[in-house]
Amino acid sequence: MQKIQVQGVHHITLNGADRQTSIDFWEGALGMPFLFDQPNLDDPDEGHLYFDPGDGRLITVFTNESRSADPGANPRDPGTVHHIAFNVSHASLTQALERLDARGIAHTPIKDRGFMDSVYFRDPLGLTIELACYRFEPPRGCSHADVLIRAHRLRVAAGDRSIGQGHLADAIEALVRERQDSLSAADRAALS
Repeated sequence: MQKIQVQGVHHITLNGADRQTSIDFWEGALGMPFLFDQPNLDDPDEGHLYFDPGDGRLITVFTNESRSADPGANPRDPGTVHHIAFNVSHASLTQALERLDARGIAHTPIKDRGFMDSVYFRDPLGLTIELACYRFEPPRGCSHADVLIRAHRLRVAAGDRSIGQGHLADAIEALVRERQDSLSAADRAALS
């Protein structure tokens, strides 16, 4: 049986509060440009807001003027969305705490995740949002996923609990070695 091959996230649609609360959070707090809006074509009582999360794709939000902010509203049941993570630079992550504080948005401290750092907080309806910053740059021609799968294999082989800096550095070195020829390496091989 053949699979359906996806090529990335097209968009994510969330249930939001009222229109202005949603715009204030997604564009105001998170800096996602508000691109356009239209009615929810499946529910005439809802609006449908479209935001750019920074990569040209879309985060869309269904709004309803009868819904107000309720940070405890998001269920945590199995099968529901646990959280959505957005990529930020290290510079943005370090200033995120004071900017969230300025808006009165409760958050975690920066958490060390081994291969990335993260901050967590909730949207106006209780959905957990993560700001994540990788701790490495992949080699030219490689993706973060290329490095992470190689680092994972190194972690498993070493019997370690999670991916650490050494796994990342060794994975990056191996990927560069595989993708970049070197005259000195060829000369060493010829002399052996």
